[in-house]
Amino acid sequence: MTQPVNPPARLLMGPGPIDADPRVLRAMATPLVGQYDPWMTGTMTATQALYRQVFGTANEATVLVDGTSRAGIEAALVSLLAPGDRVLVPVFGRFGHLLVEIATRAGAEVHTIETEWGQVFPPSVVEDAVRRVRPKVLAVVQGDTSTTMNQPLDELGAICERYGALLYTDATASVGGNPLEVDAWGIDAATAGLQKCLGGPSGSAPLTLSPRAVAVVEGRRSVEAGIREADDVVSDDPIRSNYLDLAMILDYWGPRRLNHHTEAASMLYAANECARILLEEGKDAAVLRHATAGRAMTSGVQALGLTVFGDQAHKMHNVVAVEIPDGVVGDAVRTAMLEDHGIEIGTSFGPLHGRVWRIGTMGFNARKDAVVTTLAALEHTLRRAGHAVPQGAGVDAALDVYAGVVAAPEPTGPEPTGAVAPPASAAQAAVAAPAVSA
Repeated sequence: MTQPVNPPARLLMGPGPIDADPRVLRAMATPLVGQYDPWMTGTMTATQALYRQVFGTANEATVLVDGTSRAGIEAALVSLLAPGDRVLVPVFGRFGHLLVEIATRAGAEVHTIETEWGQVFPPSVVEDAVRRVRPKVLAVVQGDTSTTMNQPLDELGAICERYGALLYTDATASVGGNPLEVDAWGIDAATAGLQKCLGGPSGSAPLTLSPRAVAVVEGRRSVEAGIREADDVVSDDPIRSNYLDLAMILDYWGPRRLNHHTEAASMLYAANECARILLEEGKDAAVLRHATAGRAMTSGVQALGLTVFGDQAHKMHNVVAVEIPDGVVGDAVRTAMLEDHGIEIGTSFGPLHGRVWRIGTMGFNARKDAVVTTLAALEHTLRRAGHAVPQGAGVDAALDVYAGVVAAPEPTGPEPTGAVAPPASAAQAAVAAPAVSA
């Protein structure tokens, strides 16, 4: 007989996924509803309104792509890029290479600029490349967890506008824990995931498109046979994916409700609750909570005599890369952390594999007790591995950071009363969710 699903207790302090907020797990356990039930379509509409606030946008085209964050990335790139279109990708870590991979498979003419892992690009360098390449799309990761770097985006939208390019960003690992303002920064397309700072499980990819990006997608519209009506368009150059075709996904989420797939109801509930939790706390407060937890973890590992990797002026709030000391077997420490303390931390990829540990402080786990518990376990594990560290120094340094923050915010919010209950309209949804300052 097979065993029931009964995972061990873990504190997930790696680069993601993290422990989902209990409110999100309870929302996912609520009953399923048919995809065209008025309650279901109302919940979809309400969720769109919530994610407009999460992204900082008025974009009507704000939806969920059913799938992990990579599904959102691929939907954006395959829908915006026709074969032969030029795309420019600034690569500063593993996930820039992923954008290159996806754009290449979409048939785009891919151009890159690269910098050393642990660094980001000055806007002037990006502008020089945009001027030279004249891409249709500038595709850039905001927060790359492989290096823990946070690429500044606030000047890139204006650069793209000057040269007639669209700006796309992968904000999977950054949104909710680092500032992101889609409209204010001139971002044309952004995608995210739930499993990082939003405090949910992997499996839903929030996405938003500006009117300029929607016009590009609409130019490649091709409604599939079987649901096509007499006046529907059949493009000579359709989007090269059916499931990730944003033109059809927008029709599914829009007033037409044209069938495309069966909405993943439980993931919709999760995404809705993730956004509600963030907006109840307030975007600025959530960013401060992540910044505080990140500073506390960074101070803690430094107090243990460990070196932090990368340009700290451009580090993400929610993950720190720690250089593995000489004489210490990195994977052995990770295994001991998991087996002896039930805590997961990560390694990295490519040139950083085996060189650093990545320790996350994000979402539901961006809180004081998770930080100090992880630091205490890391100190103990290093000592047992034969690496001398100052006793208690890591925890003390982290607590000092928290002591210096007045009323450092922790995850809060009222307990849910049951299934997600959407307002009757998007306008009501916008009123029901608390206003968030830009």
